[in-house]
Amino acid sequence: MTSGIRPIDVLLQRAGVRGHQRVPSDSKEFHEVTKRDALRLLENDVDRLLQTVEEVRRPALKAEMGRFADLFGRFLQEEGPALDWNKIQKLPENAVMNYSNLKAPKNEQIRNMLDKLVVIKLNGGLGTSMGCHGPKSVIPVRSDLTFLDLTVQQIEHLNKTYDANVPLVLMNSFNTDEDTEKIVRKYKGFRVQIHTFNQSCFPRISREHFLPVAKDFDVEKDMEAWYPPGHGDFYDTFRNSGLLKKFIEEGREYCFLSNIDNLGATVDLNILNKLVGEERATTPVEFVMEVTDKTRADVKGGTLIQFENKLRLLEIAQVPPEHVDDFKSVKTFKFFNTNNIWANLASIERVLRERTLSMEIIVNNKTLETGLRVIQLETAVGSAMKCFDGAIGINVPRSRFLPVKKSSDLLLVMSNLYTLKNGSLVMSPQRMFPTTPLVKLGENHFSKVKEFLGRFANIPDIIELDHLTVSGDVTFGRGVSLRGTVIIIANHGDRIDIPAGAILENKIVSGNMRILDH
Repeated sequence: MTSGIRPIDVLLQRAGVRGHQRVPSDSKEFHEVTKRDALRLLENDVDRLLQTVEEVRRPALKAEMGRFADLFGRFLQEEGPALDWNKIQKLPENAVMNYSNLKAPKNEQIRNMLDKLVVIKLNGGLGTSMGCHGPKSVIPVRSDLTFLDLTVQQIEHLNKTYDANVPLVLMNSFNTDEDTEKIVRKYKGFRVQIHTFNQSCFPRISREHFLPVAKDFDVEKDMEAWYPPGHGDFYDTFRNSGLLKKFIEEGREYCFLSNIDNLGATVDLNILNKLVGEERATTPVEFVMEVTDKTRADVKGGTLIQFENKLRLLEIAQVPPEHVDDFKSVKTFKFFNTNNIWANLASIERVLRERTLSMEIIVNNKTLETGLRVIQLETAVGSAMKCFDGAIGINVPRSRFLPVKKSSDLLLVMSNLYTLKNGSLVMSPQRMFPTTPLVKLGENHFSKVKEFLGRFANIPDIIELDHLTVSGDVTFGRGVSLRGTVIIIANHGDRIDIPAGAILENKIVSGNMRILDH
């Protein structure tokens, strides 16, 4: 659980602890009473919110709010990092398979394998951090094609090539649902069945009194009072949408789930062969997490550990403060989670039916535009790994992790480093080594997509680039080539225009360099 607050401290403060309680304030009994009171008060407040909804919507929302109250109840019980560091065991030999040891399927078996698959994309995020309106999935990333366009192209190509029928499922949030529903209509003529469902919509809680800040259930009216509770919400909402049951009845066995902004997360036939093809293990693999080698840029990413004889995801938030440096060590923990996950559908159904699904709570502290401090309780889809039998990690090439979170990532995917093939990005064979360059672009001038695009006449040639740092007011002319390590720094008030056709190899450029039209 990540947060500087312990629930009990806030509750004691709210209870107005004085020196004359019948039960001492530091006693276990007092803490339990205080927690029960907090949960009761929250449930009362949620009931009040439900009364503001028309009756026809109430049953579904009541179930959703029940899940929210369960999450809050678990949050109250937690007392800081939920992991005893000394109980971490060495990863067993077979816990993480090497991707290079997987076998490719025979061509004639691929259609049958694909008919057992469902592709799910996490599509709940907005493009606001990159200065865009609406769902992040509709930002153009390559040749005017969006994340969603590329995903549809990939799956249509699979379906056409192998005469298969792999469906695409989008998990939306209340932030992205309406826009996404309009956008998916344009794919009607494509050979892809597209389904959508919404993840939950939970109320943000005030940090002062641990009660919802929403006044009623009119989410549209006060969007800041609500939030989508992380992708760990997938399991419940996927089942509640009816899609889990539908796909199991169709004979489908696995879902492949990934973030829509990870352009490397394509359907991999070698992994699918391990799950449903000739290479299928005798004891079923219910859950696969794709991991990749950790570099110094990934030290905060979740990693795989063996704990209480189960393979599980360890996030930095669960690490006791004195062990954070150990967690970040590339030597101790070699892999990190790409959030590309393959899960058995029948096993998801069983875990939910038997109520054995348990995911660590992530406490996300936010300050609203009004200045109100709130917390939102979230879970991560990968942390359910420990609830499944026969879970494994597969150490995949870095090319399967190509997320676009910032404009520096956009520079890479728009460049000549990649070519586009049937919706998938393929690294250019001209690149001498398989790693991508390290790119850092200044927040003030490059963070918004429109601003970023306005600074490049066209995207530079970066085939031979190792490292690029750009800071300040910098623009690039046409046909610029960047090689080796290039650092360009325009000081405050200065501007640097890199001229058309310039070749910068292992150069530091600083100061002021204006190119004026005449």
